[in-house]
Amino acid sequence: MPRCAADAATCSLISKFVSVILNPIFILLAAVAILVFIYGIVEYLWKLRGGESTKEGKLHMLWGLVGLFVIMFAMAIMGIISNTVQGLLP
Repeated sequence: MPRCAADAATCSLISKFVSVILNPIFILLAAVAILVFIYGIVEYLWKLRGGESTKEGKLHMLWGLVGLFVIMFAMAIMGIISNTVQGLLP
């Protein structure tokens, strides 16, 4: 295990906070974003079949992808911060 830039209690607290609180929240938000994207696909195909406007389906797909990218970006930032505090980066 790499050395910790802070004291052991702080590193333990940060590690538990990330693994117990943040990771499940990120996973839940990613699942919601994927569901919104899938809902957009279904809505798009359903309205395409009925000859209606597909604008709402396209918007749901777009915002589902945007949400997924934002969540992945936030996870990457949290990983960098966590690794920096724990002394893994030079």
